[in-house]
Amino acid sequence: MGSEVIILPIIFGVIFGIYYLYISARNRERLALIEKGAEASIFYSKKKHITPVWKVIVINLGLLLMGIGIGIFVANLLTEIGINSDVAFPGTIFLLAGIGLLTGFFVTKKLSADS
Repeated sequence: MGSEVIILPIIFGVIFGIYYLYISARNRERLALIEKGAEASIFYSKKKHITPVWKVIVINLGLLLMGIGIGIFVANLLTEIGINSDVAFPGTIFLLAGIGLLTGFFVTKKLSADS
């Protein structure tokens, strides 16, 4: 019972600490640049066209689910030829899911390069 009470504040404390360090480091960096005489326009520079996040999530999720589905199919084929199902299913599912995520990374990289 007591561990739940302790863990929750620790999680919130860590999240707050990371956010605070990010904001304070960014502020110090900006103040140092201003002291050196840098223009304020570097803080608000226009970024070139970036691929929307929802497209990246949909592509990666779709390829991950395709990899899992193909992994289940291949694992079922492997069990039919005599490989132990305790090894075939987790191995092929994780392998093909990882290949799907890796493919998603390269597709997303190409998509952002074309934009």
